[in-house]
Amino acid sequence: MSEGLHTQPRLDRVAVVVNTASRTGARALPLVEAALRRTSEQVTVHPAHGGLGLLDALGAAMDEEPDLLVVGGGDGTIGCAAGLVAHTGTALGVLPLGTANDFARTLEIPSDLTAAVDTLLSGTVVDVDLGRVDGRAYLNVASLGLSVAVTRRLTPGLKRRLGRFAYPAATLAAYRGHRPFAARLELEDGTVLELRDLMQVAVGNGRHYGGGLTVSPNASIDDHLLDVYAAEHGRLRDHLSVARLLRSGHLVEHERVHHVTARRLQLVTDEPLEINLDGEVAATTPATFEVDRNALHVVVPVHSRAARMDPAPSP
Repeated sequence: MSEGLHTQPRLDRVAVVVNTASRTGARALPLVEAALRRTSEQVTVHPAHGGLGLLDALGAAMDEEPDLLVVGGGDGTIGCAAGLVAHTGTALGVLPLGTANDFARTLEIPSDLTAAVDTLLSGTVVDVDLGRVDGRAYLNVASLGLSVAVTRRLTPGLKRRLGRFAYPAATLAAYRGHRPFAARLELEDGTVLELRDLMQVAVGNGRHYGGGLTVSPNASIDDHLLDVYAAEHGRLRDHLSVARLLRSGHLVEHERVHHVTARRLQLVTDEPLEINLDGEVAATTPATFEVDRNALHVVVPVHSRAARMDPAPSP
């Protein structure tokens, strides 16, 4: 992958995959298809209704070797596509049709569907990083502890009923049954952190997660680093003071939070713990985390600051 593409997206061959199980997928598909057909000579559409149907649709779309793969759905859907598109000549176009849409928020892709489609036609292609856990790709954050319990409680029904308020509701329910754990972080430079009485460990590739929370004030999806924080369980007043800092990312400055950056690390726990990758429980400790530098071509708005590490386009 070359660094700093900053080119117009190619629209000669476009494949569209929309997860009709997402909150707005079924309504969005006709609009997206019509807009793309006005500008591209070859558009193929692959609707999918979650699960194995999504994997089949993405595989069929990539078999066509499109210049642009447009994917509509939530972060889980976009993440599946990113793993297939990484290190190929295909650019990824994102339609944020899920509940949290944190990858789109990081890239500053508008949440309005019409504006998001316009981005596909008038935006610019940049390179961004992927995170990997034992080789499996993720976009935003991989985490263990409280976040896994939250994910288990974020049922489709809860999302439909509460929308973005499903996240705080699930978090409160998960917190009541949380058990502290211990973890060892082995960094690439040989540093070892032995941590106990933890509530959560998060390894961020992107900037946002959990419906608009921020990994750290300086987190970026193209800085070629993972932002890692480990929050101690502590006392209730500690939780409340940390919670106030989640939106801004300044929780990493809290006395009960440990924060490091690394390109690669291994995380070990006393007993195997599940790992949440962008809302999908898909790995288990012990696990190796690493950044896959400039792995993904993605279309972003021209004004997006997401690829700030890339050089500006030539005049």
